[in-house]
Amino acid sequence: MSQMLSQLQEILFPSIADVAVVSVATAGEAIRVEARCTAAGAACPDCGDWSERVHSSYLRFPADLPSGGRRAVLVLRVRRFRCVLPSCLRRTFVEQVPGLTRRRGQATERLRSAMGAIGLALAGRAGARLAKLMGIGVSRSTLLRRVMDLADPPSGQPRAVGVDDFALRKGHHYGTVVIDAVSHQVLDLLPERDAATLAPWLARHPGIEVVCRDRSGAYAEAASTAAPQAMQVADRYHLWRNLTVGAEKTVAAHRLCLKDVPPATPEPEPDWETPEEAADDEPSGRFAERAQAHHALVHQLISQGMGLREIARHLGWGRHTVQRYARVARWQDMVKGRAPRPSKLDPFSSCLGRRWAETNGRVTIRELHNEIIERGYRGGYTTLVEWARRELPVLEGAPPPPAPPSTRQVTGWLTRHPATLTEEEKLHRKAVLARCPELEAAAELISSFAEILTMLDGHRLPEWITDASQARLPGISTFADHLESDFDAVTAGLTTHWNSGPVEGTVNRIKMLKRQMFGRAGFPLLRKRVLLA
Repeated sequence: MSQMLSQLQEILFPSIADVAVVSVATAGEAIRVEARCTAAGAACPDCGDWSERVHSSYLRFPADLPSGGRRAVLVLRVRRFRCVLPSCLRRTFVEQVPGLTRRRGQATERLRSAMGAIGLALAGRAGARLAKLMGIGVSRSTLLRRVMDLADPPSGQPRAVGVDDFALRKGHHYGTVVIDAVSHQVLDLLPERDAATLAPWLARHPGIEVVCRDRSGAYAEAASTAAPQAMQVADRYHLWRNLTVGAEKTVAAHRLCLKDVPPATPEPEPDWETPEEAADDEPSGRFAERAQAHHALVHQLISQGMGLREIARHLGWGRHTVQRYARVARWQDMVKGRAPRPSKLDPFSSCLGRRWAETNGRVTIRELHNEIIERGYRGGYTTLVEWARRELPVLEGAPPPPAPPSTRQVTGWLTRHPATLTEEEKLHRKAVLARCPELEAAAELISSFAEILTMLDGHRLPEWITDASQARLPGISTFADHLESDFDAVTAGLTTHWNSGPVEGTVNRIKMLKRQMFGRAGFPLLRKRVLLA
């Protein structure tokens, strides 16, 4: 019997000393474990004096971790000792088992740790549902209290930090997150995003040498006041974002030039076939246009020295798709022998053509759609619209001119990497720049700043600022003027490897935790979960 109890003690209390299992029994749906303390004495919690004089004993019933999905109740006999030090105000005290019990605790330490871990991972409601499935009867409020009872991790003395703001209530209230820029560990969450909140925190950490931040004036002021010895680094992402906003303002100021942009047409390629062969073999249709553009793009990247796998990763295509385009010399070979797929409109194409001709093109597509539905058409309206644009002739008048490119489209053509533009977008971009000299100058400035940013060649920044200011382009020139007010931090951001990317990732994780708590938790709980996640 003693050997069995010894084995149970090793199973139930593997890392806890001075506890002996007396018996194990089942009581309904719960497991009842009776145990007793075996230490010779205990230390007084007030004076720390050791005592072995037993005053009395009684039973405690702390809840313990479930076993096999069944609730476990620990019946622990503890002793009350007398404090033998005459000067101590405490006359008696109860012994505690380190790692198992605490004063006035209704659950064991390991159960409290498990509830804290569940609360950290899932918060209140979802954590309570999971705990119930595991056999732990606990409310959502208790789970959150266990989370708040956890100690904050030590922050130490970081050498480089990153700061950024996050929304506590979007558009109304924002806080500040501070992380270690080396280990990417969250150091603290602050309830405001002003200099008065961040400056005291920086002052408590005098060993900071680098502060990575966005271009917020409040963070710059706090770093200059409380950490003057630290190098401030403006984030490259925010610099590019600010330049993109300035480029959009420049395009909007010259949007009148976009109205008269001629339609972009591809340059004619040399024709080595006879006109009769070209007329017979030249594919047409949307698939043919897409195949021609994709074939040209793949062979252009191959001519630049890129491998097939690298091209597939760059374009986001499958490797075998890139191989098919790379193996053929002519894009027409990708289309030859491709039979058109049957359409739900095929049985109605003849009657649609007659109806269009009878009305001389005055019938609307909606009316045609209603007519063929009565005859049994089960396709969509969009399918009919695309078919009409492709098949029905324009009987009267000229087709409407294509809509001019929008400001957002032109901004994307100017700020995106040229390798990511399709052939059609490259032609549109070329037509826009040929029409508007101001936008051509803006494109050159954007391209040169992108080269400075990607190559970390910040020593060219003064020259770029001078050129952008002299160009007098609304948006871009204003952006260049603002760089001078934060010149040192911008230069550090364009010459060093420090950046605020890890801070942005932390902000995304904060958003996830906020959504998990449905926005009902306060700042203290959010801070605790972020620090301990």
